[in-house]
Amino acid sequence: MQQLHYFMMLFLIIGISYAQERTISGTVTEDGTNTPLPYVSVIVKGTATGTNTDFNGHYTIKAIAGDVLQFSFIGYESEEIEVKKDSSVINVMMGIEAAALDEVVVTAYGARKEKKSLGYAVSTVSSESISRMSRAERRKARRARKKSNASLTNALSGRVAGVTVNSSTGYTNSNSSVQIRGAHSVSASQQPLYVIDGVPVDTKDVSKVQHINPAKIADVQVLKDKKATSIYGSRAAHGCIIITTHKGNYKIDNNESYEEIVENNFEKVQTSPLSTFSIDVDKASYSNVRRMINNGQQIPADAVKVEEMINYFEYDYKQPQGDHPFAIHTEYGDTPWNKETQLVKIGLKGREIPQDAIPASNLVFLLDVSGSMNQANKLPLLKRAFKLLVNQLREKDKVSIVVYAGAAGMVLKPTSGAYKNKINQALDNLSAGGSTAGGAGIELAYKIAQENFIKNGNNRVVLATDGDFNVGMSSDKDMKTLIEEKRKSGVFLTCLGFGMHNYKDSKLETLADKGNGNHAYIDTMQEAQRVLGKEFGGTLYTIAKDVKIQVEFNPGKVQAYRLIGYENRLLADEDFVDDTKDAGELGSGHTVTALYEIIPVGVKSNYIKSTPDLKYTDTKITKNYGDELLTVKFRYKKPQGNKSIEMVHILKTDKKQVSKDFNFAASVAWFGMKIRKSRYITNKNINDIITMAEENRSLDRQGYRAEFIRLMNSYQTL
Repeated sequence: MQQLHYFMMLFLIIGISYAQERTISGTVTEDGTNTPLPYVSVIVKGTATGTNTDFNGHYTIKAIAGDVLQFSFIGYESEEIEVKKDSSVINVMMGIEAAALDEVVVTAYGARKEKKSLGYAVSTVSSESISRMSRAERRKARRARKKSNASLTNALSGRVAGVTVNSSTGYTNSNSSVQIRGAHSVSASQQPLYVIDGVPVDTKDVSKVQHINPAKIADVQVLKDKKATSIYGSRAAHGCIIITTHKGNYKIDNNESYEEIVENNFEKVQTSPLSTFSIDVDKASYSNVRRMINNGQQIPADAVKVEEMINYFEYDYKQPQGDHPFAIHTEYGDTPWNKETQLVKIGLKGREIPQDAIPASNLVFLLDVSGSMNQANKLPLLKRAFKLLVNQLREKDKVSIVVYAGAAGMVLKPTSGAYKNKINQALDNLSAGGSTAGGAGIELAYKIAQENFIKNGNNRVVLATDGDFNVGMSSDKDMKTLIEEKRKSGVFLTCLGFGMHNYKDSKLETLADKGNGNHAYIDTMQEAQRVLGKEFGGTLYTIAKDVKIQVEFNPGKVQAYRLIGYENRLLADEDFVDDTKDAGELGSGHTVTALYEIIPVGVKSNYIKSTPDLKYTDTKITKNYGDELLTVKFRYKKPQGNKSIEMVHILKTDKKQVSKDFNFAASVAWFGMKIRKSRYITNKNINDIITMAEENRSLDRQGYRAEFIRLMNSYQTL
């Protein structure tokens, strides 16, 4: 009987409670301007019940009489309001904190910084005096300013949340100003999208908008809601500010860095008969240049590595048949951009190892989660890209995940590839923020790789970053020293670059080059699919390391030669037989292509400079090597070996019959040199390059060659 009485009382209490619970709704605005505040936190004090205001400042929440609603938002003074018995609508005005008065003001004539109270100049009350006022006094002062500035009404009815457009700025002949709340009051995720002359501005570069020369701005427009997202998608979810300049081609300066490239000159065979270089299977330059063309950006000359553009494409090279891990292919013919010279193509084809035959992998994902990665084309793209790699893993493979921002840490212990959901969940949990301790991350990643080292296995660190290291060791020189030490462990390195405006190509190339690895730039999921899906084996499994090429030209046939590209891969001639000298790695199924432009004997050329006669060295041709044009030698080591193996191949002049692959590779080199404004191309007609590429597309299973042709057509309009 007592139990029945207890349950009846309990049900009665619950019923009364539910009877008193109601839906409270309202709008949160800024005190003094009535600007709607999105993403304000609304919580029932002392409970876990809460919500956020929407784009227009509206909210709804369940509460009962006597509950206290807490309203809080960064940069604003928190408010607490009790729910009364007859409450159903509670509207709230939130005042800006004194420390959050900094704003950026974008006007029709440029940008400047001011002290503002979101729309009105702080002229009668200083921020120091505001800090000494009580909350009631501050509200009174704001209302007084609002009343005294009643004539400064909002000039745009559909304003963006967080943005106020006024009819006057105080400038002579000015028409409007766009005011954005400062860093204290608007987080990066709530920034409106800026578009300058049709090009969206990266979120990290918003501050650079204030440096636009006032005389260059012709118009400023503000869009919100569907008007913005229908044009620019989810990036404009918080509105869009469109700035048009008079010339229509304004460029935001960025912080990308590239190693300086000094184009190779022609070398006289009689004084320099040998050309020695390390192979380069990297393809980052092509996808990076593609990104710039697609975005309508100017292309820095040092971002264009011609050899990486050539090597982006597959060529129909036959598989090796003998014991060596790669096959050699050579061709030579006429140069399309210069009638006085000829072109030599040297190609390598790495043996394709079936995925199930690749040894067990010990992979450490080293992922940059610093603040600079907090952009759609960085960490979010990185997560999706790495899931493609995870999908390729086998049960015998294991993965660890190390992340770094202000410090480094392990977020996933070594885990079998059979547990793909667990690995993907660890990726999903990542978020960006903080500085960039890249050196500490590398140290930890190599430590974990060494602790889990698989003898005769595939041990590799896979680094994904925009390359912006700013804590601890950070310079290219520091990174080079660190990686040269770490590669002694037998752990290889793959570097994957992401993002724009802050991309450090030079640092990533240094890391990959010195870490016995490769470097790719991932600008889209299409590129991620290529690098981590289709070319998984080549990207992550090395079949030959320290691969060097040395070409000796026959002075009876060749006056001078010029290696196209590979400027930062050149080696001293004596390095070819020095097994302590590092060189490039070749992955499963990879191809490597190098082009030489040669000046035949008997051809007069302005590219050949006269040199004094030598007294002690005989430069006269004393031997006849018949129809030999050149001899090319290759040296390589097995992945776990320390002694190099040599291969020799001779190209003769009776083989002057070229393939479509030869012509297509020549068109890619031609275009790369045109972008670089090379002084060695006499024909700079882009239409001739396009025609040559179109006529030699050949078999294009993935459509990459067709895409290249489209890129060249787009480049014409830049």
